[in-house]
Amino acid sequence: MARVALSKSELARQTRQLKTYERFLPSLDLKRKQLMAERARARIQLLETEQRIGALQERVQERLPMLSNREIDLEGLVRLEAVDLGRENLVGVLLPLVGDVRLSVREYGLLAKPHWVDILVEELREALGLRVQRDIQRRRVELLEAAVRKVTQRVNLFDKVLIPRTRKHIDRIRIHLSDAERAAVVRSKIAKGKRLKQGLA
Repeated sequence: MARVALSKSELARQTRQLKTYERFLPSLDLKRKQLMAERARARIQLLETEQRIGALQERVQERLPMLSNREIDLEGLVRLEAVDLGRENLVGVLLPLVGDVRLSVREYGLLAKPHWVDILVEELREALGLRVQRDIQRRRVELLEAAVRKVTQRVNLFDKVLIPRTRKHIDRIRIHLSDAERAAVVRSKIAKGKRLKQGLA
């Protein structure tokens, strides 16, 4: 740690620094709270999507038990073609947003496949869409957790290190300047007393 000069100019500099830190800390803390609220919201959305995927899997197992028949070729029936991702700027953190999800359905003969393949196609389309949504939501949660961690470190740096250290420096400089001022007064009184004695002698 660099030594602090015990002077009036350093006192003014440290006081300005303290005001800057104290002015910056509330906005940083507000950013942290906003990010934490968004992280909580993102976690809830992720949980809801995972529950929807679980419910969809259960529904498919109930409605389409015939999927266990491996003789029917269902490979590549529905494919993910492309996902358009958007960006959202939340207090300086860029978060991905799901835009358009394009799926393609492989051509199949309506008479060559069982009637339940149509239901399966719809369920697969929904499942793929939900999985893309889940992956993006997971990424949002990861980015928000990293941002909350970073901002919390900064808040702690200001609140627990920089502001207390600057206050300590200010107190130390003030005590030194006060002692120096008192010493100067005492020296001047001693000098005045000596001059008076010399004048009388």
